[in-house]
Amino acid sequence: MQFKKSTEVLCSFIVNILVMSVCYFTLYQIARAEVSIAGSSGSTIKIEKIAVFDEPWSLTFINENELLVSTKKGNLWLVKKDGTKSSIEGLPDITYGGQGGLGDVLPHPNFKRNGLLYISFVTSENNGRTRGAKVIRAKLESGKLLNHQLIWEQLPHTKGRGHFSHRLAFGPKGSSHDGMLFISSGDRQIMRPAQKFDNNLGKIIRLHDDGRIPRDNPFHELGFPANTIWSMGHRNVLGISFSPNDKLWANEMGPLHGDELNIIYKGANYGWPLVSEGNHYNGTHIPSHSTNKKFTPPVKYWVPTIAPSSLAFMPIEKGNRWSGNAFISGLKSKAIFRLEIKNNQIINEEKFYLGKRIRALTISHDMTLWLIEDGGIGRLLKIRLM
Repeated sequence: MQFKKSTEVLCSFIVNILVMSVCYFTLYQIARAEVSIAGSSGSTIKIEKIAVFDEPWSLTFINENELLVSTKKGNLWLVKKDGTKSSIEGLPDITYGGQGGLGDVLPHPNFKRNGLLYISFVTSENNGRTRGAKVIRAKLESGKLLNHQLIWEQLPHTKGRGHFSHRLAFGPKGSSHDGMLFISSGDRQIMRPAQKFDNNLGKIIRLHDDGRIPRDNPFHELGFPANTIWSMGHRNVLGISFSPNDKLWANEMGPLHGDELNIIYKGANYGWPLVSEGNHYNGTHIPSHSTNKKFTPPVKYWVPTIAPSSLAFMPIEKGNRWSGNAFISGLKSKAIFRLEIKNNQIINEEKFYLGKRIRALTISHDMTLWLIEDGGIGRLLKIRLM
């Protein structure tokens, strides 16, 4: 009798193990399986899940086979294309909360030779009472960040946990911006500083790669911090990227609707908070750009909001149907957007609804699109055009 019971228990145990193994294998296959999604203009993309992260914020490739993924809580991951990941050590002290934490990561244009990374993050010097973004550069060596150097700091530090922006972009090689670092600095939800020269909030900043201030910046004669400013009148720029023809573009979160896509010109004022294509959250009207010609209007704006969170351009490549197109990730829209551009105007927009808030996207060396979802279980996804 005892033998029979033991046999039954053993058989039951083996069956359970087999069932669990089958379920695990099935779930694994589903998790790794490619999913096809049709766009609004008839294109079809295939999506493959690569890895999962806790609150990812940015991603960037450092070579053909590896990319870096930052998470807002303060982790930086080295990820291989097969999803294998390892943690990078030696990060600075980071203040997490609200929209702030570890931010953008960008390799130096000569990263292959010098190993330098640029990292944006939020910090506080008074236990969180006031906060501001910083940008450092450090050398990545053997999985650790060494020799931290402060490149830029958001001034002044203020109360609140929103609108840090702190996206990064380098000027293209051979262009007039070769070796220049561009940094987006949000208005910190205060608004008014975006129109003043005594701070660097609500601005796009232009610096040499070592943090020196270029003498040909548009407001150089006004002294610091105005001499670091390239453009002003911004709200919350979360996407900044150069197009194949070396123009700097940026996507910007509007207030209540009115998200913008802009070409960023030297010394231009984009009007926030005096003009906008949206309104304040309490319904208060904001005049549109058309009411004041001294402000540069957007190339495109979105009503209702798409909540644009990053921007990347596909390089020019013969035979690539997406050659030269811009791609924007969306948070509230839970989508990515493909934009065809001709003569600095949008001639076609295609939306791919993914059903998840998309935090950021980038383009790999083999011209495939990679993106990360927002939130506590944010997937790293690889996207291919079918």
